[in-house]
Amino acid sequence: MTDSEQPITECYCLAIRQAARHVSQFYDRALAPAGLRGTQFAILSRLLRLGPMTINELAAILVMDRTTLGRNILPLQREALIAVQRGRTDRRSKELRITEKGADRVRAAAALWREAQLRFETVFGNEESARLRGLMQHIAAADLSPREPDPKSEKTVAA
Repeated sequence: MTDSEQPITECYCLAIRQAARHVSQFYDRALAPAGLRGTQFAILSRLLRLGPMTINELAAILVMDRTTLGRNILPLQREALIAVQRGRTDRRSKELRITEKGADRVRAAAALWREAQLRFETVFGNEESARLRGLMQHIAAADLSPREPDPKSEKTVAA
């Protein structure tokens, strides 16, 4: 079988995306009674725990591109769960901070999130869940950029 004939079912990207969508939908349903989606809960939780930060800093922490994060913060801003202000150290940058209303929403959603965590661990087991989380963190931190060709292994071609 050639590389081009390899079944799509063996694609790491597809498998991870399918699992991510499945888990995201699970957390979205679990957090719905609090009026949050999983990504919104993650944004608010990070801001509550880490304090105000720039959009770029939060995007890096969440491993999201800035544009996607921007789309995700708009509803949070409309609902006054976060505030976007000029940066404290660099007035040209925009800084996100959680509002008191946002902090209250996260605290209300935390019990729902814990229930979802428990359900996930019940289905997959504590040890397997912890191992999976570690593997996903490892994948998110890995440098998957293309390698530069090794000049020592390339053959020189005579002109």
